[in-house]
Amino acid sequence: MSSGDPGTPRRRDAGRPRGAAVVAAILTAVRAELAETGFEGLSVDRVARRAEVNKTSVYRRWPTKEALVAAAMDGLRTDFADSPDTGSLRGDLHALVTPIAELLSQAGGTALARAAISSGAASDIAALAAHRLSGQTTQVLTLVERARERGEWREDADPQQVVFTLVGALLHRVLLEHDDPTGPWLDSLIDLVHRGVATS
Repeated sequence: MSSGDPGTPRRRDAGRPRGAAVVAAILTAVRAELAETGFEGLSVDRVARRAEVNKTSVYRRWPTKEALVAAAMDGLRTDFADSPDTGSLRGDLHALVTPIAELLSQAGGTALARAAISSGAASDIAALAAHRLSGQTTQVLTLVERARERGEWREDADPQQVVFTLVGALLHRVLLEHDDPTGPWLDSLIDLVHRGVATS
């Protein structure tokens, strides 16, 4: 069968145009592979096959596996949302954590989580993933300051521990229970944490 036969699948990098479409396909394939195998099992060969490109198309852009994974992470919107003032501590906690839960419910978010805890991932990759999952410190501090002004935050409650508790529970839900971290389950998690940090 000739390469011009309509029955022959065409790679995304065969001919032109190239560029953005190829990059998007490769990074999507990386996230899918990470979600299935973690960093240790990531194979550039499988990434190329999944993205329908030649392996050289991957290495030409990202010469190392670490660079490839970092690029895939960088393309994800994974920071906590801006800290909106909902008028209550519980509402603010929910608004802060919901974007992370929604991300982790998708394949790309699962890939990010696996990379964050992978023993085989380079330290900068793990740090990048952990940073994106933990959110912006200033946003969390803004939330806490508002809660204190409303008299809702216990002074002995550590804001950082609250973030770690929420993110840790989400990771457990996704990676160990293999279950949805959104919906009623997320509501119950927020309620539990809220009871632990609220003044009453």
